[in-house]
Amino acid sequence: MPYDLGPGALIWLAVASLIAGFVRGYSGFGFSALLIASASLVTNPLNFVAVVVILEMMMSVQAAKLAGPDVDWRRVGWLLGGAAIGLPLGLWILTGVSDNTARAVISGYVLLMCAVLMVGWRLRSEVAGPINGVAGIVSGLANAPGMGGLPVAAFFAAQPMRSPVFRATLIAYFPLLDLYSAPLYWFAGLVSWDTVWASALVMPITLLGNWLGGRHFFGTDPQEFRRFAIILLAGLAILGLGKALI
Repeated sequence: MPYDLGPGALIWLAVASLIAGFVRGYSGFGFSALLIASASLVTNPLNFVAVVVILEMMMSVQAAKLAGPDVDWRRVGWLLGGAAIGLPLGLWILTGVSDNTARAVISGYVLLMCAVLMVGWRLRSEVAGPINGVAGIVSGLANAPGMGGLPVAAFFAAQPMRSPVFRATLIAYFPLLDLYSAPLYWFAGLVSWDTVWASALVMPITLLGNWLGGRHFFGTDPQEFRRFAIILLAGLAILGLGKALI
C-alpha cells in the first residue's frame, strides 16, 4: 500500500477524494485543501502534495471545455508571475519542519482561509494589474503544501466577479501553477513511487466526483454550496490541528 496506509485509511482517502472532486467540479476550488486536510488525519500531509498536483492536472483537462471564453488571462498571468516567487520560498520553509509542525501549519492556514471566505469581505470594484501578482505570491507560498487555490478563491470572492469568470479563471490557473510546481516538488523530495501509486488508486473516483460536480454546477446556487464546502473544510482543519497538538 502507498505510504504504508492501512485499508481504513485508504477507504477514508477514497471518500475524501470523491467529495473533494465534487467540490472542485462544482465551485472551481477547494479540492487540494480538502484532500490535504483529510490526508493529514491519517498520514503526513506532505505525502499527498504531489498526489494533489497530479489529480488537479487531470481534473483541469477534464473541465477545460467548461471554462470556455470566460477565462481572464491577464489575471492568470499576474498570478503565475507572483507564484513563481512564492512557491520556492514556501517549499524551503515547509520541508524543513517535522510532520506534526507541517500538519499544524497546514491546518492553521486552512482555518484562516475559511474564516476569510466566511466573513465575506468585499471590494467595490474588480482588482486589476500588479495586485493580482501579490495574490500570486501568497498563492505560491500556499502551494508549498499543495493549497495555492484558497487564497486566490478568497481574493476573487471579494471582488464583484461574475461566477463564470471566477470559476473559469481558477480552472485555467490551476494546471499552469501545477506545471510549474511539479519539478520543484521533485527537487524538494516530495515525489516518489508511492506518489504514482496513490494517484492511480484515487484518480478514477476523483474524476467521477469532478464530473458529477461539474454537472451540478449549472443547476444550483454556487454561493450556498461554497458555504457548505468552507464549513466542511474548517471541520477537517480543526481535526488536523487537534491531531497535531495532541
